[in-house]
Amino acid sequence: MKHLSPLIAGLLFGAGLVVSGMTDPNRVLAFLDVAGAWDPSLALVMLGALLPAGAAYQWMRGRNRTLTGLPVQLPVRTQIDLPLAAGAVLFGTGWGLLGLCPGPAVAMLSTGQPTVLMFLAAMLLGMGLYQARPPRRISR
Repeated sequence: MKHLSPLIAGLLFGAGLVVSGMTDPNRVLAFLDVAGAWDPSLALVMLGALLPAGAAYQWMRGRNRTLTGLPVQLPVRTQIDLPLAAGAVLFGTGWGLLGLCPGPAVAMLSTGQPTVLMFLAAMLLGMGLYQARPPRRISR
């Protein structure tokens, strides 16, 4: 039961990406092309996701347990530091170059497209390198 809720959420997220066309890198790149043929559809998809997510976040702030009984784990850090900014720059650079980010790339895995497979391989390598790094002290 503990894994059913995340599985359903992931399937719903992936289905939303496919239905909204956000697994098409050209559509994402058109959104980023604000000086050319700009396509605002990604902004509408983001807004459609942020509204219910924001409401759910506010609702969960006053709770100790999830609906499945697990403890609520909300972020406690609010400081913007160098690792966070560097990660955002890396993410944005990859997104801008390929039109892919992790969610759509996983949703597109079944297509077998070489670009998607290379992206996922690089993403997994980066995750492995991050896990292998020495732990750093976090000040709160």
